[in-house]
Amino acid sequence: MSNLTKYTLEFSINSSVTILYKRLSTPEGLAEWFADDVFIKDKIYTFYWDSSAQSAMLLKKENNKYIRFKWEDDSSEGYFEFFIQIDEMTQDVALIVTDFAEDEDEKEEQTNLWTKQIDQLKRAIGS
Repeated sequence: MSNLTKYTLEFSINSSVTILYKRLSTPEGLAEWFADDVFIKDKIYTFYWDSSAQSAMLLKKENNKYIRFKWEDDSSEGYFEFFIQIDEMTQDVALIVTDFAEDEDEKEEQTNLWTKQIDQLKRAIGS
């Protein structure tokens, strides 16, 4: 088993916290930018892309603050999380994505994917 390295990415989002959180936590919101379709049963979110599906367990969440998932087929300690941060001075909203990678190449690949995904999220909310 390899060691995973935790990393975070920060994206400025021009949106209200409520609208952003709905895009991060509901099947309808996630289907607008993260996957083609999403279904939830109990605490299992199943994400569909083209002809493939992958399920993630909801580990924990706090409304309008963060949501954390773990891929069901991942035996490591890794997870992925969306955390909404509000700057106290400016009230600017940022989305902090936390994920894990095995090495620098995987981190770079994942960072590129997250950047594309978050660009789709921004378009979905008009940010």
